[in-house]
Amino acid sequence: MKGDSLISPEILASYAADAALEVSGVCGLVGSALHRREGVRVTTDEGRLAVELRVALDWEASAPAVGAAVQARVGDYLERMADVRPDSVDIVVDEFLPPRAR
Repeated sequence: MKGDSLISPEILASYAADAALEVSGVCGLVGSALHRREGVRVTTDEGRLAVELRVALDWEASAPAVGAAVQARVGDYLERMADVRPDSVDIVVDEFLPPRAR
């Protein structure tokens, strides 16, 4: 049988969210009017797959270290689950949450 198999951006966003939430130091995803899918935006433009995640981090977390870990985890997870590797995974830290807010 011939044909293409496509996975919707919504499913890829769900996978990316799951992967990000597995990283130590990530407390949650932060949605906004522009990012209605729980803080994740997946775009495909000219054959390029881009993922943007808006995250809330633990107060004591290192933003660069956690950001790098999220980028790696999301890339690996999408490759394993959907057989696609994003061209970019951008992390926006929207909040640092103190211990009592978690």
